[in-house]
Amino acid sequence: PAAYVERELPPGGIPAYLGARGSGARSFVLWGDENRGSRVATVVTESARNGVATYQVLGPYGEVIGTIVREKALSGRGLRTRWTVRQPGLPDAVGYKGRIFWWLVCWLLFPVAPFALVIAAFENGDFPRGPRAIIWRANGQVPLEFKAFGDKLRLCTPELDRRVGFALFSL
Repeated sequence: PAAYVERELPPGGIPAYLGARGSGARSFVLWGDENRGSRVATVVTESARNGVATYQVLGPYGEVIGTIVREKALSGRGLRTRWTVRQPGLPDAVGYKGRIFWWLVCWLLFPVAPFALVIAAFENGDFPRGPRAIIWRANGQVPLEFKAFGDKLRLCTPELDRRVGFALFSL
């Protein structure tokens, strides 16, 4: 693993965390080793309301190394969830969850979804999901790419801080 994720609980413990999670709030630490010896980054929620959540990625000393914005589908900007990755000195990278063609296929097959869920429960337990692949674009280039098969995030540009990529993958 590139980093080990540990959830940070807010004051109020697990009930407060679960209540805030519904709005998109997250807070966790990325550790460099499983013994929590070196902090790689911390992800904190800057704001989360009306389907838009903004997360700050902080370095080991509390410095801001990036910002990630998630806008839920149908919350104002479009039909698909939009992810924006901002890092100082680099153009914003914007990616949309899934491809339009596969979302159309998914919605066309929606009436048979209950049958697919029952079959999946008895067959292999692998429930069908909507399209998840994301390709981020910035100034005509592809700095990030998430492949749903294998759950792999590929950082395509060396300028992008790997810690921001770890945080994005964890979100």
